[in-house]
Amino acid sequence: MKTDLSTHNPVWRALVRLRLAADNTEPAKLLLIGYLSYMLIGFALLSLPFAQATPVAALDALFIATSAVSTTGLVTVDPGTSFTFFGELVVLLLIQIGGLGYMTIGSFAVLALQDNLGKMRARTCRAAFNLPEDISPKLFLRSVVIFTLICEAIGAAILYPKFAAAGVDNPLWAAIFHAVSAFCTAGFSLFSSSLEAFRGDFTVNATISALSIFGAMGFLIIVDLWRTLMGRQRNLGFTSKVIFRLTMLFLILGTAVVMVTDPGIIALPAEERIMTAFFQVMTAATTVGFNTYPISELSMAVLLVVMFLMVIGASPAGTGGGLKTTSFAVLIGLVRSTLKGRDEVRFFKRRVRFEQLQTATASLVFYLGLMVAALFCLLLTEPALDFAALLFEALSAMGTVGLSMGATGELSPLGKVVIIVLMTAGRVGILTFGIALASRDESREEERDNELVM
Repeated sequence: MKTDLSTHNPVWRALVRLRLAADNTEPAKLLLIGYLSYMLIGFALLSLPFAQATPVAALDALFIATSAVSTTGLVTVDPGTSFTFFGELVVLLLIQIGGLGYMTIGSFAVLALQDNLGKMRARTCRAAFNLPEDISPKLFLRSVVIFTLICEAIGAAILYPKFAAAGVDNPLWAAIFHAVSAFCTAGFSLFSSSLEAFRGDFTVNATISALSIFGAMGFLIIVDLWRTLMGRQRNLGFTSKVIFRLTMLFLILGTAVVMVTDPGIIALPAEERIMTAFFQVMTAATTVGFNTYPISELSMAVLLVVMFLMVIGASPAGTGGGLKTTSFAVLIGLVRSTLKGRDEVRFFKRRVRFEQLQTATASLVFYLGLMVAALFCLLLTEPALDFAALLFEALSAMGTVGLSMGATGELSPLGKVVIIVLMTAGRVGILTFGIALASRDESREEERDNELVM
């Protein structure tokens, strides 16, 4: 008679209990735990002596790991000079994991070995990408990974000859690093001045912009576009149309405003002026965080435009952060309906469901609450820094943008911790972060009409 030894193995029993606990855990908590785990793993790897070209403090290593996994791009040390090739490789892998979503890579590996996802992976995948019910997580994940690798490979192939011609050290590695960083909207650069040296290079500007826009608009719109081109559906879905229209609107209007209001950009040659204005708007709207012009030299009016775009951020199911374009669309629809005295909210002639209104308004309220709390803490811990610089830094961190007016390197240890929390919240998702920290209230109170005066 055979005995199943696995039932008597304490390690096996612990794994079974862990799996059961994961199946019963809310997706929001799983996402937060997963990202925190990768941040800690990245911190441990970046703390290894052979990962560092120059000594890096423990808190700075944690900051860089968090920034990479959250695809933010804010740095307290220069990645190009502070880390060895191994350290840079760790940063790149963390960016890829953060950009695709940690569940995506693990689930893709599972799908390579078997034909279906487990219950827990499917649930967490839907939560991570806000997938509608009509899209299969399995097909979506395969499409995401393949599309991502193709885009990054094409981007690296285009950037390589440009970097080689510019005399960049190890141009192939630099091309791969920046292509991945652009598509994942991470904004990490191996160059100390980001992409300022390539301000007038159309090919570099266009390649980085295209990769960033593809990543920021979201995998949903890419899958939707592919299904339309393949004849599986007649037209783009409603969500894709909203994302595309708003993204184009922000890019075109933002570029026009920056091009005619910033004195430094106005002084540039005509072609370079257009590229520079577009790139700074694109980098804020997609939350990629590269820059071809010193952010600290932009006028306050342009910085306000950049901050507005950083708050709205990218689109759902993409690599970027922020409130998301679709949430912004719903909130605009809510304001219009309120002003017109309508009982229901409509946007682009479509009725907005109550659940969507709940999500958008809750995201905005939690975003504002967390931002005010974080800014208050930063004002206490960084009395020597300018208010505008701290506000910009906080918005950049929570939007996972990575742009800075120069405050990042001046932060105190407590200030760095505040930014780490904001970057984590931005990557997990503002509302998801709140849900993960909150406890579910299953109790029901007696329902009574309120007499609150509005």
